[in-house]
Amino acid sequence: MLADERKTKRLGSALSFLERYSNEGDDFLSHIVTGDETWVAYVTPESKQQSLEWRHSSSPRKVKFKQTISAQKIMCTMFWDRKGVLKVDFLTRGDMINAAAYCATLQKLRRAIQNKRRGMLSAGVALLHDNARPHTTNRTEDITSFGWEQLGLPPYSSDLAPSD
Repeated sequence: MLADERKTKRLGSALSFLERYSNEGDDFLSHIVTGDETWVAYVTPESKQQSLEWRHSSSPRKVKFKQTISAQKIMCTMFWDRKGVLKVDFLTRGDMINAAAYCATLQKLRRAIQNKRRGMLSAGVALLHDNARPHTTNRTEDITSFGWEQLGLPPYSSDLAPSD
């Protein structure tokens, strides 16, 4: 159950979005770039080439076992806008998201926007991401040097981030 303070912050955030939308309409939505992180489980299957082996024509075939989902996970950071995915970035196994890693990801996002959405950078970008510590540190506040607006989310607001 959410505390009253958190409920108030969520309500305020939702009302501010609704107000912006009522004032600016679809133009407001076209400026929003949403970003979020999630763990992705993966399996690296053996290729046909890797599974080849020499055997005598009369020897029995090797039994292949059914693959099961592995416990391997990798951190995926994804950014998208109303037209689709802009950037998907995977963190090297064992690394953690910190301010430096997030800044590097934002630089890659900027290049992706330049390549995929011509004119969006000059029209203005409104970055919607959660308030996790790597996203709000002074170093990541360099987003303002890009001329991007930051649309903050209240804590634990999974209802406003579609990836949660």
